[in-house]
Amino acid sequence: MSPYGARGVIRVRRPSVFAVLLTVFGVAVFCTLGIWQLRRAAYKETVLARFNNAASAPLVSLADARADREPGAYPHVRVTGNLEGDRVYLLDDQMRAGRLGVMVFVPFKPDGSGRVLLANLGFLARMGPDTTTLPDIPPIPSHAVTLDGIYAPPPLPGLKLGGNPLPREKAWPKLVTFIDLREIASDLGAAVYPHVLLTDPDPHSAYIRSWTANVMPPTRHRAYALQWFCFAIAAVVMFFVLHRVKRDDATDSAQE
Repeated sequence: MSPYGARGVIRVRRPSVFAVLLTVFGVAVFCTLGIWQLRRAAYKETVLARFNNAASAPLVSLADARADREPGAYPHVRVTGNLEGDRVYLLDDQMRAGRLGVMVFVPFKPDGSGRVLLANLGFLARMGPDTTTLPDIPPIPSHAVTLDGIYAPPPLPGLKLGGNPLPREKAWPKLVTFIDLREIASDLGAAVYPHVLLTDPDPHSAYIRSWTANVMPPTRHRAYALQWFCFAIAAVVMFFVLHRVKRDDATDSAQE
């Protein structure tokens, strides 16, 4: 008779308690991480829906927006104050519609507040045949203005290779490779709000204002979840492979 049984069933030698516990623990951890990633994907879908609907949501005051402690909230705020047009930060290496350019951030002092709100006025493309020339910044009003926009976290810094050139910048506008609100607060010598203002689109403006939520997309979370579930399956497969009785060993055992 075949050592694999009449029906060709693979024989498995008795595993040790440690091997069983290790496999069960590994599968449990991998499945838990996979489920957690699926929950994060569902949460990010909710966050993205809130962000996509923020521009059409009713306007609230900055004070009300800051009082809303709900995670993932993107309040649509209206705030009145003064832009500091002589102190502009240009976030470099930005892309819009295949064009390289900068995001223009301007300190904004809301009326009745001792803090500075960093306002993102939008994207401007670099100029010149080799796109190395910084764009001309449209005139920034010196009088009081009212701004509408989404109160949102600053853009993710990405890889901070080489550090931020901000400490080395002496002349305005200052070129930066990522937005660090603590560095900007130190540079301005003033307290800065923890979020920035993504100003609403204006068809008459030279700025391109196309905003995306500053979160990991749900598809990536689902990809991570699939990866963890694959690890769980691989752990089970390895358990049976390592404890499978080889044909020669099974034949010898049968002959004995």
